[in-house]
Amino acid sequence: MERGRRAVVVGVVGAAGGVGASTLAALVARRVSRTTSTALVDLDRGAAGLDVVVGVEEVDGARWPDLRGAGGDIRGADVVALLPRWGACAVLSADRTRPAAVDPGVRLDVLHALACEVGALVLDLDRGTVVDGDAPLAACDAVVVVAHPDLRSVAGALALRPRLDEAASRRGLVVLGGPRAALSAADVAAASGLDVWHVAGRDRALAARAERAGPAGRGPATRAADAVVRRLGIGA
Repeated sequence: MERGRRAVVVGVVGAAGGVGASTLAALVARRVSRTTSTALVDLDRGAAGLDVVVGVEEVDGARWPDLRGAGGDIRGADVVALLPRWGACAVLSADRTRPAAVDPGVRLDVLHALACEVGALVLDLDRGTVVDGDAPLAACDAVVVVAHPDLRSVAGALALRPRLDEAASRRGLVVLGGPRAALSAADVAAASGLDVWHVAGRDRALAARAERAGPAGRGPATRAADAVVRRLGIGA
């Protein structure tokens, strides 16, 4: 994905399931899309689909299964034109009704094409593929690890660390308050060896807002996304 790339590529991965990584990825993409062309890409194999997260599951457009034959030298503009939009942001999502796997080579070709077309590419990474070494970490300028302040997230972050170290990308920790905060953000940072980029409380109203129009508003998760964008110096 390096040759001819002009996009800033940001990966977002959860230290554990259910910590809000997909929501944060969406909010980062939405924030950046105010000032530059942006694509939000679903690489999380275990999720229902980013189109569901952002509320565009009924909007016409291509999903990953529709791009299974798109390998080789493809134009990013052609891919972007096929995708549904969440506001100004193009969304490449899995399809909850068609959970077919996409060839890794095709996936990389599509990501390369998008990275050559848009100004920012936000990847909702699958923590399993990160641990296994199959995620495109080398293409990421930065990786954000999302965690709750608990032991499960500490263990998950430790499992991610070897691959993050290999990729040598900028990486930071966003700690979002869970229902029962057993640890502090400093505890999670010290145990995982990751620098804290932002700490946010539990966003109790996020689910209700997401049901109406996808994740938005001015809650803790949105402020966390704003903090990530400022830290990376994109979308200013």
